[in-house]
Amino acid sequence: MLIDLDGLRETLYTLRQNKVRSALTAFGVFWGVYMIIVLVGVGNGLQNGTYDSFGSLATNSVFVWTRNTTKPYHGFPRGRRLHFRNDDIAAIRSAIPEIEHLAPRGRIRGDQSGNNVIRKDKKATVTIYGDYPAIRHIRLMKMQRGRFLNQRDIDQRRKVAVIGYRAESLLFENGEDPITQYITIKGVPFQVVGVFRFTTPNEKDEKEDAKAVFLPLTTFQQLFRWGDKIGFFSLTAVPGVSASDVKDKLVSIMARRHQVAPDDRRAFGHWNMEEQFKKVQNLFAGIRFLIWFVGLCTLMAGVIGVSNIMLITVKERTREIGIKRAVGATPAAIVRQLVAETVLLTAFSGYIGLVAGVLTLEMVNTAMDLLAVRAELFKNPAIDLFVALYALLALILSGALAGLIPALRAVRIRPVEALRYEM
Repeated sequence: MLIDLDGLRETLYTLRQNKVRSALTAFGVFWGVYMIIVLVGVGNGLQNGTYDSFGSLATNSVFVWTRNTTKPYHGFPRGRRLHFRNDDIAAIRSAIPEIEHLAPRGRIRGDQSGNNVIRKDKKATVTIYGDYPAIRHIRLMKMQRGRFLNQRDIDQRRKVAVIGYRAESLLFENGEDPITQYITIKGVPFQVVGVFRFTTPNEKDEKEDAKAVFLPLTTFQQLFRWGDKIGFFSLTAVPGVSASDVKDKLVSIMARRHQVAPDDRRAFGHWNMEEQFKKVQNLFAGIRFLIWFVGLCTLMAGVIGVSNIMLITVKERTREIGIKRAVGATPAAIVRQLVAETVLLTAFSGYIGLVAGVLTLEMVNTAMDLLAVRAELFKNPAIDLFVALYALLALILSGALAGLIPALRAVRIRPVEALRYEM
């Protein structure tokens, strides 16, 4: 709404005539906007921290492993130890096309073999994985140097290794390039072909897997005398397919292949990242609704306060409005003047609330960085700029509506009656 300079001066003069009333009304709007910004920012900080706690795992991933059977079946006794085998890979692929990435894995923890990786006079205790190239789409990582495992490494049982950046710091001198250098595992030399870092590491990733060593699964099986055994399967479902459904199909197929009773629920263990992630998503959907509900209620209280104050203002200025009407002011001009006062008050106080809220979130971020605060479930509290601007625009429109009701009431008063009005 365009306001001429005379109208603007008159609006400012009117607001200054009632400083305390204008200040208290503006504070109500300011507080409503400030609370929305801060609450949404804090909610986003909690969401960011919680999402990061999932680490670098794909959010639609599933992990399935074998355990001991708990029921006899087809002549096999209960308590039989199961193992996935290499030929299960092709069987799963052919039977479950809904799988996008399938990564059979083997794992030897560092605490199971002591200082298990050696380079010259340096030793390190690390977790050793046997993997397929597809694991990169499940454990999300980026290569700092070199390359990751490829299918030729698997087929040819190459003695190559990809190491985490923390393993690099344990085994190599500062500034030394590990690519093409050799490390020794169980007396066998492996050439380092890559150094990786997880994209969104959590504390577990940093402590364990960031100093892990990845070997081709076939080489891993040979090195640790696993034969054709597989420790567990990691997989993701194709977009639009539930990872839980894929997991159920895989367990059913493996039960038939390994002679496991269909109702033996404990023969296979599994962990479903998609299921956990959806629970967290639903939780934060509820939190966001609650935050916006509380914030908007606070803001609406401020806007209602503005409307009430304008009703009082119209009553106090009834004679003034009558004089204006008597000297030729149109109803539209009266409405425009009163609405302009409301919009100016709400827009100014709302903008100050917006700026104050954003500055508060930035101060929290800065303080956390300066003090090196590591809150696992709270990270980067912030608000999207467009969300903040939409909230401010909605506030201005609400202010205009809040001023419109008193303004329409004012123009319904006949000029003659307004001139006779006494407070």
